[in-house]
Amino acid sequence: MPDPPTREVSVLSVDDRAVVLGSAQSLEIVDPEAAARLGVETVRRRGGGGAVWLAPGEQLWIDVVVPKDDELWDDDVGRAFLWLGDVWAAALRELGVDAVVHRHGLVRSAHSSLICFAGLGPGEVHVGGAKLVGMSQRRVRGGARFQCVVYDHYAAGPLLDTLSLDTTTRRTALAELAATCVGLRDVDPSLTLDRLEASFLRQLA
Repeated sequence: MPDPPTREVSVLSVDDRAVVLGSAQSLEIVDPEAAARLGVETVRRRGGGGAVWLAPGEQLWIDVVVPKDDELWDDDVGRAFLWLGDVWAAALRELGVDAVVHRHGLVRSAHSSLICFAGLGPGEVHVGGAKLVGMSQRRVRGGARFQCVVYDHYAAGPLLDTLSLDTTTRRTALAELAATCVGLRDVDPSLTLDRLEASFLRQLA
């Protein structure tokens, strides 16, 4: 976070595959032997939510910082996401995607406490009910950092392979996520993350 927080947008990339845990999640949910075998790092973010998969070239990851004295600021943690969801939806619609911002409370599922994309929170963006844009938020005294991820193609297998799950749980989670999550190319194979990045930055301006 900038100190003091100021408006800031960061487009981030990753060098290696990683499972990113939410601030309240235990390291025990990761199978260390599987992670070592698959060459997957385990890291933790300061924002809440479930585990997220990151790998080189597989997602668009953008962070947005909003200071507390900004007109975009909202004291309500849930409402605070909505303006940013509107920006993502506008960027996606510019590319021809019928994107919808979730404007209600958190929608939980059987695996949403474990995996971020298994739930749908305020401000997150879906297409036909399938989550496309995931967001988390970290708040400090002077502002908030919103972390946003969109996958090129959503595939839950690599993440689930790294977690400490029994066979039944892995199978049910895989089926649930396949039905409720999408990546950009799953929606339209002609689209690219670079085009979405450019569209998002235009809408944000």
